[in-house]
Amino acid sequence: MAGLAITSLVLSQFRSHGLTRLAFDGRPVAIHGPNGAGKTNILEAVSLLSPGRGLRRAAAEELARRPEAIGWKVAAEVDGLDAPHEVVTFAEGLEARVVRIDGKAAPQARLGQVLRVLWLVPAMDRLWIEAAEGRRRFLDRMTLSFMPDHGEAVLAYDKAMRERNRLLKDQIRDAGWYGAVEARMAEAAAVIDANRAAALTRLARAQEGAETAFPRADLTLLHPDGGYDDLALALAAGRARDMAAGRSLQGPHRVDLAAVYTAKGVSAAQCSTGEQKALLISLILANARALAADLGRAPVVLLDEVAAHLDAARRAALYDEICALGAQAIMTGTEPALFEGLDQRGQAVRVDAAGAVAEVRQ
Repeated sequence: MAGLAITSLVLSQFRSHGLTRLAFDGRPVAIHGPNGAGKTNILEAVSLLSPGRGLRRAAAEELARRPEAIGWKVAAEVDGLDAPHEVVTFAEGLEARVVRIDGKAAPQARLGQVLRVLWLVPAMDRLWIEAAEGRRRFLDRMTLSFMPDHGEAVLAYDKAMRERNRLLKDQIRDAGWYGAVEARMAEAAAVIDANRAAALTRLARAQEGAETAFPRADLTLLHPDGGYDDLALALAAGRARDMAAGRSLQGPHRVDLAAVYTAKGVSAAQCSTGEQKALLISLILANARALAADLGRAPVVLLDEVAAHLDAARRAALYDEICALGAQAIMTGTEPALFEGLDQRGQAVRVDAAGAVAEVRQ
């Protein structure tokens, strides 16, 4: 069965694109052109067809083409989970981002019921050696791909935690002020913890027995506070400590994600740069395989400059796996030669230095 797909894409006043129109046929897409031509901006536009702030985590006002800054719009026709849909997301001036599906206003969470989008970008290359915050975002994006309501639980938890942190900073000592907000944190945390654990189980299953040129990674959740059986009780017991710190020191916002290169038994943080990249690609492919098994259709996969880090054999293996999944992978690279292993199985799009786009069908 064919994967989920973008069939047409229109960018208006979006980043470097004044007006760009693209048509796709469901096959993988190779976008090539010089650095700074706007290739990644096309991927970012597609990432906004899923819940959240997209692959750059940019605020809505940052996406408008400069110097005009009059707002922006991304419109797409998609072969979605249940049916074809028209999806539009836009912002006018400094207004918040708006989503419309088939002409009707919709919350961002609804996007996850129409389309599933995964991505890997160069900014993630240092994932295993930088701060835990990036790994939590990576974990939550994978989790959100399986459970679109996960984002709502994260938002509910963050809102309740901000309220508790304000009480802590204001040195409020009356227990009555804390009970309700800590109960809300605990309720959302239970959903977050269960969703994350379920996502890691699905990823592990997707890696078992998979014939792949990319290394398997064993993932583990780490709780620096030692974990908790009942977060509400743990928060109540830790108020004095948290008040001294001025913030909440327990909960899912403190969880870290550890990865081990299975075949070598080595932590991802101790692997070479090339091995770390291979582990990331492996996890994105496992995520896509797991979603394809769940949904009966592979997700859309965005791979920014991924081919530049792979030798010819690994590039060919990556394209083979994408095609075997039936996934519409939209990839970028500076040279068309980077996509030679894709051959007639994909489409090519050239972006020139002025940002103009010329589509070439293979």
